[in-house]
Amino acid sequence: MELATVLPYVQIVLSVLLMVCVLLQRTGASLGGAFGADNFSSGFHTRRGLEKTLFRATIVIAVLFALSALIHLLIS
Repeated sequence: MELATVLPYVQIVLSVLLMVCVLLQRTGASLGGAFGADNFSSGFHTRRGLEKTLFRATIVIAVLFALSALIHLLIS
């Protein structure tokens, strides 16, 4: 198979995985945080266990998606 035919399917899979990873992450800000009335310490917490793994997986998937988009741009 040629890379140009497989790459769009890879991008679809990566984009779905990226959306799932982003949606599964815990948000630290409440509605008041949008207006500056949030608790200062709520945005700063140590990621542990599954949360840390999910955070790193999100970064890796985002980088892979960006690289696949760049490769697709260079091929076409």
